[in-house]
Amino acid sequence: MDMTAFVDLVGEPEAAALAGLLVGAIFGLSAERSRFCLRAAAVEVARGGFGPRLAVWLLAFSTAALWTQALDMAGMIDLGRSRWLASPGTISGAVIGGLVFGVGMVLARGCPGRLLVLGATGNLRAILSGLVFAVFAQMSLRGALSPAREWLSAAWATEGPNPHLLSAAGLPGWAGIAVAALFAAAALLVAARNRVGAGALLFGCGVGFAAACGWALTFALSEVAFDPVPVGSLTFSGPSADVLMFVLGAKEALDFDVGLVPGVALAAFASAALAGRLRWEGWDGAAPMRRYLLGAALMGFGAMTAGGCTIGAGVTGGSTFALTAWAALTAMWAGGMIADRIVDGGEREAQPPRSSSRSISARFMARSAST
Repeated sequence: MDMTAFVDLVGEPEAAALAGLLVGAIFGLSAERSRFCLRAAAVEVARGGFGPRLAVWLLAFSTAALWTQALDMAGMIDLGRSRWLASPGTISGAVIGGLVFGVGMVLARGCPGRLLVLGATGNLRAILSGLVFAVFAQMSLRGALSPAREWLSAAWATEGPNPHLLSAAGLPGWAGIAVAALFAAAALLVAARNRVGAGALLFGCGVGFAAACGWALTFALSEVAFDPVPVGSLTFSGPSADVLMFVLGAKEALDFDVGLVPGVALAAFASAALAGRLRWEGWDGAAPMRRYLLGAALMGFGAMTAGGCTIGAGVTGGSTFALTAWAALTAMWAGGMIADRIVDGGEREAQPPRSSSRSISARFMARSAST
């Protein structure tokens, strides 16, 4: 069944929501199995190590960029129609918002995508933090915090469409694939040094593949739908706020974003259930709760100011090579590493001996079940 027949069968809003559900399911399964999280990767680097979390993040990022650039070169999608490249960007918003977001993800011990995955497995800290994130994202988009966001974003905006980094540098069209391949090589090198298992590598690739699927499905829908369909992919800042408004009845229309969040939660729940990783977790006291909720609030404002979260700006936006997406991603890394050094002291986590027969990555993942 082609996309036109599918849209005629179920309707345009329903087709978009089902596409989001599918992309969310791929991400949810892959992220739960690989424990994908930029916060964990940034903490590893801040503490002086290139560990398994960094390998998974690099692999997810490179996979997203490789597939996305290949689809664009093949004419199967048109990234020039995405919001990252079709509209002006804000450099000030990307940098400031990215720094704020980076601090928030360290305080909350997870980015929004990671919180959604953990919440689906019974982590009450992640569930409440995710709700706070969604509320502050909506406040920053259209509520009380929107004037501050708009003021910061207007301080330094690009003239005309958001610059494409590779095109601005005069590089050929295939340069995006070459850069993605370099990131993939770095990921495999880090993975080999840490003896990361094949399963973690496979599901790390799945995270990036989900972003590429989002681009392909939304572009295909935009080609056949009567009403305009934004060409986009994975992100959790806008969708989290949209799902909150949908549940509260303030948003009635189905779309890709409304299907995305439930898809992630359902797939992560199923994955954790099959692996026996479902369990209730909460806070031990008021101090950790204050830390998590403050971090979630900072992430909500930072994501909307930067134009996306670690997934929306970092993986999805980064795969387009848009200037502000890479600026936001760099700022998130910097903010997270600085916050870890200041807030948590940058203490190196104890690592098991390298000579043991059990892989370091397996033991690292076992000890960090809750991020």
